Amino acid sequence: MIVAFSVTPLGVGEDVGEYVADAVRVVRESGLPHRTDAMFTSLEGDWDACMDVVRRAVEAVEARAPRVSLVLKADIRAGVTDGLTAKVETVDRLLAE
Repeated sequence: MIVAFSVTPLGVGEDVGEYVADAVRVVRESGLPHRTDAMFTSLEGDWDACMDVVRRAVEAVEARAPRVSLVLKADIRAGVTDGLTAKVETVDRLLAE
């Protein structure tokens, strides 16, 4: 599966980068394939591994913020591996034609 998620601390002011960094650190240390952009972090793995990382990322932010918002979207497709890269490569190939 591929999970795209965003963890946002609430009640801590406008500058949330250090809180988001705590969440992204959990993702990077997980060993799962991942990408982070300005809005979401995507990671790829099985259900249990992905949900564990999401839970721990939320907990990392929750440890310092009084409230946390989580937005999550998942693409659950059995038998697909390296979808995080393959999907982008397919679009790039089609755009190049």
